[in-house]
Amino acid sequence: MKKIREHIDHLFKDFPHNEETESMKQEIIQNLEEKVFFLMERGKAEEDAINKAIVEFGDIEDIRNELGVEQSNLAKKNMSKLNLQYSILGSLLTIALFVFINLYYTPSKIWFVYPTFGVLWWPLTMYFVWLRRK
Repeated sequence: MKKIREHIDHLFKDFPHNEETESMKQEIIQNLEEKVFFLMERGKAEEDAINKAIVEFGDIEDIRNELGVEQSNLAKKNMSKLNLQYSILGSLLTIALFVFINLYYTPSKIWFVYPTFGVLWWPLTMYFVWLRRK
């Protein structure tokens, strides 16, 4: 039943390693193994029984809520980094558009600087969000 253990270990990778979590893991593994044996007695192949037990186990959100574990901070950190990168790229493209329009239509007046200050607030805000999550 190595596949069941690996699956449960993968589901619990973001959980804190304490006695309560470990006992919950062992209980789930034991229940899934019993389910597999029951399905095998009913004529299912071992691999099919394991897959069916894992699928019927379902989502781990209820267990996460019961143990009081929050969503992975790693995913939030990665998302804030992605948001920062997106805001920097978007700002650069927007500023480049302002520069092009300024130089193409009114080269005698430099006005692109004013909207540039407004656009730079976006990556600045995302930078502080990224720092807070870091």
